[in-house]
Amino acid sequence: MEIYKIKELSFSYPQKDKEALANINLNVERGEFVTVCGRSGCGKTTLLRHLKTVLTPYGKRSGKIYFMGELLEKLEQRVQASQIGYVLQSPDNQIVTDKVWHELAFGLESLGMDNKTIRLRVAEMASFFGIHTWFHKNVTELSGGQKQLLNLASVMAMQPSVLILDEPTSQLDPIAAMDFIETVKKINRELGTTIIMTEHRTEEIIPVTDRLVVMEEGCITADGSPESVGKKLSKEKHPMFFVMTSPMQIYAGVQNKLPCPVSVKDGRKWLDLIAGETEVKKENSRAAYGKSSENTAIEMKDVWFKYRKDMPDVIKGLSLKAGKGQLYCIVGGNGSGKTTALSLISGICRPYRGKILIGGKNTAKMNPEELFYNNLGVLPQNPQALFVKKTVEQDLYEMLSGLKLEKQEKESRIREVVELTELNDLLAMHPYDLSGGEQQKAALAKVLLRKPRILLLDEPTKGLDGCFKEKLAELLKGLTRQGAAVIAVSHDIEFCARHADVCAMFFDGSIITENTAKEFFAGNSFYTTAANRMARHICKNAVTVEDVIELCRKSKCRSNI
Repeated sequence: MEIYKIKELSFSYPQKDKEALANINLNVERGEFVTVCGRSGCGKTTLLRHLKTVLTPYGKRSGKIYFMGELLEKLEQRVQASQIGYVLQSPDNQIVTDKVWHELAFGLESLGMDNKTIRLRVAEMASFFGIHTWFHKNVTELSGGQKQLLNLASVMAMQPSVLILDEPTSQLDPIAAMDFIETVKKINRELGTTIIMTEHRTEEIIPVTDRLVVMEEGCITADGSPESVGKKLSKEKHPMFFVMTSPMQIYAGVQNKLPCPVSVKDGRKWLDLIAGETEVKKENSRAAYGKSSENTAIEMKDVWFKYRKDMPDVIKGLSLKAGKGQLYCIVGGNGSGKTTALSLISGICRPYRGKILIGGKNTAKMNPEELFYNNLGVLPQNPQALFVKKTVEQDLYEMLSGLKLEKQEKESRIREVVELTELNDLLAMHPYDLSGGEQQKAALAKVLLRKPRILLLDEPTKGLDGCFKEKLAELLKGLTRQGAAVIAVSHDIEFCARHADVCAMFFDGSIITENTAKEFFAGNSFYTTAANRMARHICKNAVTVEDVIELCRKSKCRSNI
């Protein structure tokens, strides 16, 4: 039975000629797991928001949406609230109460359920999701992963027929993201709940997906099983093929007649048939590891920091050294202190012990203006923190307002950065009306306008599609080739492995290990790439998709299977 039937749905935002959705036809069966993917701004979130009338954006719309055979707009709000669950991208945007137990009960209270039913449902959800160990905590004490799990449990307490998730793992570390996806899979498999979700982090999602829907410029360009969609995109050499799983990309890069693997597990079996015990030769580091003191851009020496005197230390004896011309990536769990470290470097926070040196100068003796005009650029975790004007274009000009530049120079810089970040069609829009990925691009454009020599990036790939990630990587490499130092905090393991010069891992307020990207990710269990998990039993040094393809091509006799 169809749970959703979408017929010729078209939609355009106010004062926009181009349609955000164009003639969408889509049926979703009860109990299906459907993943919608596509480039930033392709209409994924707009489509999902049309599946619950209270979230439908304002604009011009045509077409019809049926939910369980009934027109969606004629369905009572109470029925929609209980039957259609929706989990937002940002965990903090959905939490409305102060305590975990109260958050679990809030939706049920709003539906007017009796106390006995509420207590039973809350207890059941707390046990199912493993929340009972932090049931009485304040929500402010929770990690990002716990908050998102709480959002999911709060929605599931109302026993919805369908669960809609809009990039729910974008702000989670790799382990928390895997746990969250496993929970969603469990909901679909054991409770029979229909899942519809959008996600840029497709490595873990695609293997558990029944159907993959690819969108481009408001249209559906592919719809089917992951295997069939992957085959279609590969044959067309479509840029969205690069969001397919690593085993699928590796398969496409090796001539063979075997069935295409989708998951890492299937990829290992396929690799055993294709590749022998061939070692991929270790590459030289993309940049010299361990910069000389005269080439050091940023240095932290035994830094300690806490937010209040009566609170525990967040940063504990942190020492770090990033060189000019280096892309230095930091990975680690939510709440380990990564963002705080960037705040210390940028001067937003001050350590109570230790030194932070930028260009050999102690930041304690520099005021924020001196840091800012010393070509220090910061991209915060929340891109909206940078937006202060009514349009993207005005925001870009605002960034240059303090510089003594001619009008032509300002226009030239803005044209250049707009082209780089693909903002040409978004200049007249309000920054808050952009999608998550588009906001990330606009914030990045603002930061790049001042041509920083030191760039601090907090989750730079959040909300970005795979195509733009490659463009971002080239942009950052261009900056490092010119001698800029880039420090990026990221949960995007694949991006760090492909493009970082040095990677470090944060744990409990300090860096516990750092190395060149290849050495860092080789052989790890969780903080490593899908390609490495697939191939490490044959070659632990194969970290990227390209490494494994090379491994297969070097095998002498089995590549024509």
